[in-house]
Amino acid sequence: MSSAPPNDPGSASRPRRLLILAEGYSADPHYGKTARGVLRYRREQVVAILDSERAGETQDGIPIVGSVNDALCFNPTTALVGVATQGGRFPPAWRELLKSAIAKGLDVENGLHELISEDPELVELAARHRVELRDLRKPPPGLNVPTGENLTHPAKVVLTVGSDCAIGKMTVALELDAEACRRGIASEFVPTGQTGIAIAGWGISVDAVVSDFAAGAIENEVIEAGREAEVVVVEGQGALHHPGYSGVTLSLLAGSCPRALILCHAAGRDRIRTAEGSPREIPIPPLAELARAYETAAAWVQKAEVVGVALNTLGLEEPAARAACEAAGRELGVPATDPVRFGARPLAQAVLALRGRKLAPQA
Repeated sequence: MSSAPPNDPGSASRPRRLLILAEGYSADPHYGKTARGVLRYRREQVVAILDSERAGETQDGIPIVGSVNDALCFNPTTALVGVATQGGRFPPAWRELLKSAIAKGLDVENGLHELISEDPELVELAARHRVELRDLRKPPPGLNVPTGENLTHPAKVVLTVGSDCAIGKMTVALELDAEACRRGIASEFVPTGQTGIAIAGWGISVDAVVSDFAAGAIENEVIEAGREAEVVVVEGQGALHHPGYSGVTLSLLAGSCPRALILCHAAGRDRIRTAEGSPREIPIPPLAELARAYETAAAWVQKAEVVGVALNTLGLEEPAARAACEAAGRELGVPATDPVRFGARPLAQAVLALRGRKLAPQA
């Protein structure tokens, strides 16, 4: 994409052979979600994973090593920070890990809020070893409030929205985009978080943008993506009723101006995830209530419909997973599926039905 910021992975001057830094988190589906996302969608670029707690094991066929030195035999060129810690800060022990990667001649891609490109010691070390430090969450200059142009372009915009955080909104968006592309639809995925940027090679991390400009930043990305795409699939963030992350969700609704919403939910989850140690217990409303809330919030700018439900059925046996999808579909009266287990075709068809198109049979 031509709108890729200057600090994105696509600006690297050498082949991207990734050593994923996942020290202490490679087995954690929540805090290790960046590593898992890149493994799923950019596996061909990953040569090793670093986690001293699991050295000698493999994950998805990729070797796990205990140190940067141990990874050098796999010829990595880039160390990718593969964790999404609470608050977006590095654990204290990671400083030496980052310095080791830089000293061994590896570029570093970082998706946390703690910016390595503004750390004097790391910047000096990187200059000495002639490597790049790329902060995926660092917003580009020149952002502003929305102009309203996002209401005029012809592309059909789809936004993934959720009942909670960390339930697969990015995965659903990627699967929907891939399904549309497989069937000949001009589709573009718009990343809005660090993992999506690491996968797609462009985008903007909306949670790192000044709040006044967050919707405008997303408007820019959607307009750029929509210049050549019929369908623009925007990666959702947060959740409308989450006390910590509702702001970023509202910015995405206002900035992307979607016509279609895909409601994402983790089957069986009935409480939102709040900060560790928080005494707060917040129940997740019924899906029908969530759908109405999202449609109401979207309509403050432009009317949008929840046209499908994407369930994360990880941990359920297949019969239970299919039953959960059927129940969700009945509750909302729209197609429901787990796009990872059962495919995204029902969701793609629901999106295109808004314009009277149907998916052609896959060759």
